[in-house]
Amino acid sequence: MVSWTFRECLGLPGEICGGPVQWTSIDDRRAEQREGDPLEGPEITAAEAVIDNGKFGKRVLRFETGLLAQQAAGSAMVTLDGETVVFAATTVGKQPKDQFDFFPLTVDVEEKQYAAGRIPGSFFRREGRPGTEAILAARLIDRPLRPAFVKGLRNEVQVVDTVLSIHPDHAYDVVAINASSMATQLAGLPFSGPIGGARLALIDGQWVAFPTYPEMEQSTFNMVIAGRVVNEGTPEEDVAIMMVEAGGGEYAWDLIQEGKQAPTEDVVASALDAAKPFIKELCRAQSAVAAKAAKETQEYPLFPDYEDNHFEAMKSEVEADLLAAIQIADKLTRENRETEIRDAAIEKLAVEGGEFEEQEKELKAAFKALEKKLVRARVLHEGKRIDGRGLKDIRSLSAEVEVLPRVHGSALFQRGETQVLGVTTLNMLRMEQQLDNLSPATHKRYMHQYNFPPYCTGETGRVGSPKRREIGHGHLAEMALEPVIPAREEFPYAIRQVSEIMGSNGSSSMGSVCASTLSLLNAGVPLRAPIAGIAMGLMSEPGENGTQFATLTDILGAEDAFGDMDFKVAGTQDFITALQLDTKLDGIPADVLKGALGQARDARLKILDVMHAAIDGPDELAPTAPRILTVNIPVDKIGEVIGPKGKMINQIQEDTGAELTIEDDGTVYIGADNGPAAEAARDAVNAIANPQMPEVGERFVGTVVKTTTFGAFISLTPGKDGLLHISQIRRLVGGKRVENVEDVLQVGQQVQVEVAEIDQRGKLSLHAVVDDEDGEVAADSESASCAACAEDPRDREHRDPRDSSEPRRPRERARRRTHRSRGEDDRDFS
Repeated sequence: MVSWTFRECLGLPGEICGGPVQWTSIDDRRAEQREGDPLEGPEITAAEAVIDNGKFGKRVLRFETGLLAQQAAGSAMVTLDGETVVFAATTVGKQPKDQFDFFPLTVDVEEKQYAAGRIPGSFFRREGRPGTEAILAARLIDRPLRPAFVKGLRNEVQVVDTVLSIHPDHAYDVVAINASSMATQLAGLPFSGPIGGARLALIDGQWVAFPTYPEMEQSTFNMVIAGRVVNEGTPEEDVAIMMVEAGGGEYAWDLIQEGKQAPTEDVVASALDAAKPFIKELCRAQSAVAAKAAKETQEYPLFPDYEDNHFEAMKSEVEADLLAAIQIADKLTRENRETEIRDAAIEKLAVEGGEFEEQEKELKAAFKALEKKLVRARVLHEGKRIDGRGLKDIRSLSAEVEVLPRVHGSALFQRGETQVLGVTTLNMLRMEQQLDNLSPATHKRYMHQYNFPPYCTGETGRVGSPKRREIGHGHLAEMALEPVIPAREEFPYAIRQVSEIMGSNGSSSMGSVCASTLSLLNAGVPLRAPIAGIAMGLMSEPGENGTQFATLTDILGAEDAFGDMDFKVAGTQDFITALQLDTKLDGIPADVLKGALGQARDARLKILDVMHAAIDGPDELAPTAPRILTVNIPVDKIGEVIGPKGKMINQIQEDTGAELTIEDDGTVYIGADNGPAAEAARDAVNAIANPQMPEVGERFVGTVVKTTTFGAFISLTPGKDGLLHISQIRRLVGGKRVENVEDVLQVGQQVQVEVAEIDQRGKLSLHAVVDDEDGEVAADSESASCAACAEDPRDREHRDPRDSSEPRRPRERARRRTHRSRGEDDRDFS
């Protein structure tokens, strides 16, 4: 066994990358290890990459080929820490699909339940179609792999990743990125790999590679970063970042409030540099295997979109007209004009017997290439974009809430021609999504779903189950909002958020983030902070003095297609909550990326101002939303509330019309369409689990068990206390001012009290019973209930949103809308 240790993290500080990275090349001959075994297979080639995270320990990835799927063009098995095994196989179609104008690459991920020692829960007890996690993993693999193939390849390529074994603390998606890269590199394809992928989590200020799920729960941000080595073996050797997917997670907000490092723009930019040494060693480990086991690169027919003569002919025919057309601001008008120009030119050039006869496809591609060249030149040399905006300008914005009747929350957000309708639905916790995948998560309380119908771009198409793109965009918006969704203890509702894309011309996913924030607030969800998102673009041009870069704010769909980068950033006014980056370049300089993050923050703040003008806090719950009460019962009473075979709980639900959910800790969530039904169910539960519940007007001789600056807690019956406010204690001394409660009442002293109020959480407010000269009970009409006077420090139960002490805006019938046209804001973004 031979090993090499490379320089420490390219000179990066140890607190960022965690220490040196090692990798080891191995020539493992299993035939020698299993001498005499008649079933021994062919020679196995393997290599290991050892990632050192310092105090967080090491991660070992073993790359192996030669044992499985020997008929595939390329196959690889990658093992993480000897526990998680992902197998990848790459196959190639024999005949090119020259009728396609795109590269037919397909990536599939198969989650096998046996990998975790489980039997599938379906009727036939076998895996079905890919779940959401598998689809998201396939997209993570596809995004860095696709641009690494030679341009013009039309043979079908399929990469299939199968999870064979998994440790419950491991995430397999980044392992699959590396397995796919290695299998493809071994297949003899024109592929500029290898590609390395790593997940980095920000834990206590350090970027930790390949974190476990428990470690990710302690992180404020985690990023999946993929890239490849460029200029290998030269002084200019570097890692080109090709893809980034990042999010904060549900624990990020609490950790940041506790003082942990927030994912600001500077911190996020540092992660790309921190990832480079890890990616470099993963790529070198793959190269060590490929050097021994890779097939020679085969000759495949390439089908360029067009030839130089097509481009020159189209340029001379339409350049002037096309330059005028691309300056039309309206999308449909611009596209219609471009189509007229293109069709007229093709009709003239592709005449029968001419040079370009029956070459309409190539002429169309040349027209598109010319349009791209003109758009980029105008941006880079004049600082002008397709619709006339400057590089940092945002399109006109509008935000509107409560746009639909009956629904629990709704909003309409529009940025230019991108229009998103957000709709929120609240329900009992039992309606949260049940997950059946290989991650530790078993349920999802906040569900974000994104729909992209064909009419949003003025086209026809299939309408039905969501496509992979829709699932991916919904996941990105979900990651953006997840850190600010209140905990289930604060807001015990299942939340379904749907983003309906009504119009699309660039960054509908970030538009859905904004619409969802507005809709959630309109539904009464107490978000920890509002979230806005923006899509950034990049165009570049090499020159004598280096490469010129132009960063674009709020890109159009055409700018996305013609540009070098699609960079989506979402967050609060203080830090980033989600990020997605795809680039067509070999790499983006750190200062350019940092500048793009800063430019995105300026735009994000501007959008947040418009959203704040539409709604500045959570509204009251809609009348149609369910009302949820909470009751705490002793754990040993759970069985009595449920009853034999669920008889008791079913009876309560049938009698009251409410729905009950009981947690393991004895918390009972009661949901109903109206307050009386919920209260009736609460009374039924208390009659079983808390039978000594006092009633309003009932008198007790209680014992003082605790005194505070605002009153005294009186024990009425075993396990049931109430609060006697200091305003009531004054009555015991004839209305005199009481400086210290202890001057009047001592712990252990008995006092006669009356139950004045029982709030929806079962907390008791007490009045002191004082006999006047006639022997009647004196009533203090000026004293409000004690629950309104002071907060009970023992109260840790959920507050129903309608009873929150925080002021909430009453729901209005009229729509509330804000609008800002481009140029109205006085903030300088130049």
